[in-house]
Amino acid sequence: MPLDASMVGSRVVVRHLVGGTGPGGGPAMTDVVGRLLALDEATARVERRDGTPVDVPVAAVVAAKTVPPRPLRRRRAAAVDAEDLTRITSRGWPGTESVPLGDWELRAAGGFTGRANSVAVHGDPGVPLADALVLVEAFYAARDQPALAQVVAGSAWDRAFGEAGWVAYGGARPGAIVQVADLEPAYRRDPDAVVETDVSEGWMRMYHRAEDLPLARAVLEGPETVGFVSIASPAVAIGRVVVTGEWAGLAAVEVAPEARRQGLARRIVETSLAWAVEHGADKAYLQTMRDNDPAIALYRPFGFTDHHEYRYLTPGS
Repeated sequence: MPLDASMVGSRVVVRHLVGGTGPGGGPAMTDVVGRLLALDEATARVERRDGTPVDVPVAAVVAAKTVPPRPLRRRRAAAVDAEDLTRITSRGWPGTESVPLGDWELRAAGGFTGRANSVAVHGDPGVPLADALVLVEAFYAARDQPALAQVVAGSAWDRAFGEAGWVAYGGARPGAIVQVADLEPAYRRDPDAVVETDVSEGWMRMYHRAEDLPLARAVLEGPETVGFVSIASPAVAIGRVVVTGEWAGLAAVEVAPEARRQGLARRIVETSLAWAVEHGADKAYLQTMRDNDPAIALYRPFGFTDHHEYRYLTPGS
């Protein structure tokens, strides 16, 4: 079956040529399985379950077909490695600039949020640590930004950076806890909630964490599959939900002061989770400060529990 625009959004398997000779003497081929995100005359973009996008040249496609959705919860959220989850969360909140350093990811976005302006430390940088740190510092110096590394607290990399003289960053947000939950298929969208794929002016007015609005929009709208949830017009409650592969990420839940204690935040969260399940997610994560008791209490009934903590490190003096 050839690839067809009607398959966009569905889970597919795409067999394609990769060059060279296969084991049987014919052309070498491989399969990629995942959700078909986009299709044009030249390229099919398929998103694997971990959120990794794969671009397949249409001219190399041998066969394609839709396949049933994968079984829910093939892997429990709590069982996923912290470094693997760091890769996933990075795709959900991308910098406007992303440069690989081996397995690490150098991210920059003009200073908008630590997550989008730090090197995500996971896997192997491909060079000795001392050389990697020189490259990290040079990358951020060229952008007139402080060199920051996002590391899993207590990990081997956390210790290695400390031995190399890096210290805890003393900014307003020195790190966060990552919580995860396994999703259920029974969430319901709130009838008064709207989910849009672009940031509306009303949504942005409720979001109080950005000074450079065009830059913030670029980060917020960066992923392929992202929804901006709001209730009422003008909005009195908002949230952001992103889906990368089997994972959903929740963020930016805000309620106007005059509308608090009416259950609006809970309605935003449940609508976000319902939208995420509709778009193929069966696990979710969020990032919050350990002392943010209202946020932790909000998410607890949805099954969110601590997975790991990360912190930002910066070169010592």
